[in-house]
Amino acid sequence: MLNFSLCSFYILNLSFLCLPMPTILAIESSCDDTSAAICKDGKILANIISSQKVHEAWGGVVPELASRAHMKNIIVTVDMAMREAGISNDELDAIAFTRGPGLIGSLLVGVSFAKGLGMALDLPLIEVNHMQAHVMANFINYTPSYPHICLTVSGGHTQIIVVKGPLDMDLIGETLDDAAGEAFDKSAKLLGLPYPGGPMIDKFAQSGNPLRFKFSEPQIKGYDYSFSGLKTSILYFIQAQTRLNPDFVKENLNDLCASIQKTIIDILLKKLTLAIRENQINEIVLAGGVSANSELRMRFEELGKANNWKTHIPDFEYCTDNAAMIAIVGHYKYLNKDFCSYEVEPIAKYHL
Repeated sequence: MLNFSLCSFYILNLSFLCLPMPTILAIESSCDDTSAAICKDGKILANIISSQKVHEAWGGVVPELASRAHMKNIIVTVDMAMREAGISNDELDAIAFTRGPGLIGSLLVGVSFAKGLGMALDLPLIEVNHMQAHVMANFINYTPSYPHICLTVSGGHTQIIVVKGPLDMDLIGETLDDAAGEAFDKSAKLLGLPYPGGPMIDKFAQSGNPLRFKFSEPQIKGYDYSFSGLKTSILYFIQAQTRLNPDFVKENLNDLCASIQKTIIDILLKKLTLAIRENQINEIVLAGGVSANSELRMRFEELGKANNWKTHIPDFEYCTDNAAMIAIVGHYKYLNKDFCSYEVEPIAKYHL
């Protein structure tokens, strides 16, 4: 976890005024999207994302296939970002990259490429925590006040974070087992929906009744989450109903999706509300791939309006895995002269 004192944060901010603004190439390869971005003077000039379709046939990300696709796509993706931004190699000041968390093979491709290109161009390297970058996606086109609370919801992580500054974050709550994104995807699989399942549940839920079916919610103390019990209750419910009516899922698909989605979002927002009230912080931001969910975005903003809390959600292109969020972290770490050694290695489980 990155922790700086409030005094250090002010010194950090003052030091920004004395340093030239950098031009940074950023690389993201933590899972199944290869992405490259260019950040100049704290502004994103290009953000190229190459998605991998090969996993759809398998109902989930296959690590070996993801690694191979990264190797195939990374040079082309970086070249496209450089061209779109109108930046040449000699204009770069540093290379930022995702060190973790993520799939180790996928991370290895991005880290190795960053090290190789950095050596060739004699540039410093900046390692970035992928989860910190999701939080910092809110800083791309917006500057929240401090402190604020971020709810980060992705396929593999669900976290509540108190953000005291660009590089000063305290993790106060996280999932104890499965993440909300996994709950969406695995529930979709139980319903027979194709991968990725989360967006499919969102799509069908828009025509369904969210109050039709009730599912149990976990009773976890504090700010932590748990979604394994919810998945089990959904599984048992569907098994019981399909024994009575083999066409139950097909006949009730919209209502099932709406009810599942409502339950997951209820769990997310109840914990967030508790954290906001107990920490007396009235600005909240949303981050992570699941923040692209239409129902979550709408209810998050409604929650803010009902309680007079200031809310912010990143643009859709900055919600899912992308290099722009890596670049903005790289920008602040560059100004803080926070570089890493060329002996750096990827970390599959890299805690915030």
